[in-house]
Amino acid sequence: MQYRIDPKRGTRISALGLGCMRFPAKAPGRPDLKAAETIIARAHERGINYLDTAYLYPGNEACVGAALEHLGLRDQVLLATKLPHASCKRPEDFDRFFSEQLRRLKTDHIDYYLMHNITSPAQWERLVALGVEDWIARQKAAGRIGAIGFSYHGSAGDFPIMLDAYDWDFCQIQYNYANERYQAGTAGLKEAARRGLAVFVMEPLLGGRLAGKLPDAAQRVLAEAADERLSAPASWGLAWVWDHPEVTMLLSGMASPEQVDENARVAAWAEPGILTPEQHERIARVVAIFEQSNRVPCTGCNYCMPCPQGINIPGCFSAYNASYAHGWFTGVAQYFTASAIRSGRPRLASNCVHCGACKRHCPQHIDIPARLEDVQHRLTPGPVGPLLALMARGGDKGGR
Repeated sequence: MQYRIDPKRGTRISALGLGCMRFPAKAPGRPDLKAAETIIARAHERGINYLDTAYLYPGNEACVGAALEHLGLRDQVLLATKLPHASCKRPEDFDRFFSEQLRRLKTDHIDYYLMHNITSPAQWERLVALGVEDWIARQKAAGRIGAIGFSYHGSAGDFPIMLDAYDWDFCQIQYNYANERYQAGTAGLKEAARRGLAVFVMEPLLGGRLAGKLPDAAQRVLAEAADERLSAPASWGLAWVWDHPEVTMLLSGMASPEQVDENARVAAWAEPGILTPEQHERIARVVAIFEQSNRVPCTGCNYCMPCPQGINIPGCFSAYNASYAHGWFTGVAQYFTASAIRSGRPRLASNCVHCGACKRHCPQHIDIPARLEDVQHRLTPGPVGPLLALMARGGDKGGR
């Protein structure tokens, strides 16, 4: 495992961090503790020393805390979690949420603490008015918070404003080869590094879109390179991020020990400047193909869920994009699965009532109700809609 130094604190951080949001789950909001323990243990074996969770990931903090306690690893890892700042209405809310997080995580301190999902400087200004700066200073002085930062999902123009709004220790940005000019982007990465901040990268594979879900034509472009170290699309995506010297650490939401092994293998050799001009040219070709099929920039983060109407929103968008990347029939087949069409209780894109609950929580700023209409038009044209209804009635009878 490679390690990079936090420029603000001098801390030695593994180049690969474990994002815990995508742990396997027994049910929504119930991460599989045994599976999580296995993944965390393997990550530790491979030299990963940074774990990232959040208050708003259902059941995740408690799962991470229980796993670290059982494995006896709390003092051997850097633990990060995030404040649900939108829910802080009064100054005392900072202590209320933080105390609950410490209890869930079974710890007395958080090594890296973030303001979660900042989309505009106005959000930080509201927290400042509530006294968050004094609160942070007290927690740092007491040793309960090591470093303070923010995760960002706002515009490129607002990002430098956020960087200058406080004496941050680090920031966390979405960054991958398909998002060089999206949100903070490459310009933001360089700005943060120029200010001496540690920069942590999330969504390096765009929720898996740049791994196994790449369009077939794009996968062929990468496969033709015949580089044994870049044996899969995921390794190309990870190496591209690590190719940037400004990146302190890359977070990957690894959902199995095998994914840990594969990503750690790439992390062992992918240094800044590792990719050749020819390899960068191949990635540029992949981006051109990917942009043609990336109709909805959903990363499958599930912030929009649960839908009050029971619609599997990420599943619908995944099927919609797959219909362009791998063919219409593939997309429709995925849509059948996402809609639970054979259960007798299908939840189609057409069930959307435009309540807007999902749209308010989307870090990618997708107009979800409008895009669900696109899903409906693309995947249920002509006779397909009545056919789905017929299949649903058949499934309902079978269930009785």
